[in-house]
Amino acid sequence: MRLLHTSDWHLGRAFHRVGMLGAQAEFIGHLVATVRERGVDAVVVSGDVYDRAVPPLAAVELFDDALHRLADLGVPTVMISGNHDSARRLGVGAGLIGRAGIHLRTDPSACGTPVVLSDAHGDVAFYGLPYLEPALVKDEFGVDKAGHEAVLSAAMDRVREDLAGRPPGTRSVVLAHAFVTGGEPSDSERDITVGGVAAVPAGVFDGVDYVALGHLHGCQTLTERVRYSGSPLAYSFSEAGHRKTMWLVDLDAGGAVTAERVDCPVPRPLARIRGPLEELLADPALAPYEQAWIEATLTDPVRPAEPMARLTERFPHTLSLVFAPERTPDDPDVSYARRLAGRSDQQIAEDFVAHVRGTAPDEREQAVLRDAIDAVRADDAVKEVAR
Repeated sequence: MRLLHTSDWHLGRAFHRVGMLGAQAEFIGHLVATVRERGVDAVVVSGDVYDRAVPPLAAVELFDDALHRLADLGVPTVMISGNHDSARRLGVGAGLIGRAGIHLRTDPSACGTPVVLSDAHGDVAFYGLPYLEPALVKDEFGVDKAGHEAVLSAAMDRVREDLAGRPPGTRSVVLAHAFVTGGEPSDSERDITVGGVAAVPAGVFDGVDYVALGHLHGCQTLTERVRYSGSPLAYSFSEAGHRKTMWLVDLDAGGAVTAERVDCPVPRPLARIRGPLEELLADPALAPYEQAWIEATLTDPVRPAEPMARLTERFPHTLSLVFAPERTPDDPDVSYARRLAGRSDQQIAEDFVAHVRGTAPDEREQAVLRDAIDAVRADDAVKEVAR
C-alpha cells in the first residue's frame, strides 16, 4: 500500500504579515496532483490542519476545497487534529464526511478504533491519535499523572490491544501529533511542554508498522518506521534551511517500509543575513538572496539611519529586521529579550525568584512554579477548546 504522509498545513497562517493562503492553495493542488500521478492508495494528515482553533473563513473554504478534491480522486484520507486545531470543530460532520472516504479522527476515546483499508495483501489498520492535551484526557485514559508520555502510552495500549484481535498479517499505521525524542524543533511550533517535559520516547509507538508524526515542522526520520513529514511551507526564519517535503511511503506485504521525499512548491526562498548595514548592502556574495524573503540582523554598534528603507532597496522582500550590536553578554546594554533568548518559562521564573530573593528556589518551590505554569497552559487549552 502506498501512503502519502503530510501534516502541519496551518491553513490561515501568515508569514511575518505576508498572507500565505495562495501558497497553501498551491500546495493543496500539488498534493492532489501527487496523489493522482504517483498512484497513492491513502493520504494521511497528521494534525494542525488549521493554524488556530477558530480559523478565518478563507482557510475553511480552502480546507473544504481540499476535501472535495481528495474525495473526487476516490483515494481514502485519514486526518487527525493537532494542538493548533479545535478538535471539536474539525470533527463536525466526521460521520457524514467519512462516507466520502475522508476519515477525520479528532476524538481521543476512539484511538483504538481504526480505519481499515485493504489491498492485494490484506488489511491495513489506520489508528488516528489526535493531539492529546494531558490535562484534558488523563481521565479518559485513566492515568494518574497528566503527562504526554503517560497519555500517549495509554492510547497506544488501546491500539495494540485492538491490533492483537485482528487477523494475523494485518498491517498497521498510527497517526500522532506529538514531540518525540530525537526530533529537531523550529521556532514556529507552539510549546506543548507539561511538567517541564515535552518529548516522549519513540518506543511508545513500538508494535506498529509505520508512525506518521505531526507537530515538528522539519521533515525528519527518527527510525525507519517513525517519521515527521514536517510542514509543507516555512513558517519561521528558523526553517530557512529546511527542504519542505511529504513522505511517499510504501508498505509491503510484510509491513516493511520504504520511503521517498516528495518536494513541495516553494513560494519564495528564505534567507538570514547578518552584519553591518553597509556590508550587507555592498557584499556581492549576497546577490543570490536579493529576491528571497529576508531576515536581516544588523550588528552595527550604533543603530544606522533608515535601515529598513535602505535594505529594501537591495532586498525588496525584507520582512524582519533585528538589531544585535556586537557586545559581550554581560554588557548592561544587552537587551532583555536577548538575555532571555533560548530560556524556558520555568528557567525565567526560577531566575526571577533568585534575583528578587537572593537565593534560587529549592526543589519544592521549583515544583510549585512548574505546577503553576502547567495550570496556566491547561487553562488556556480548555478555553481554546471551548471557543
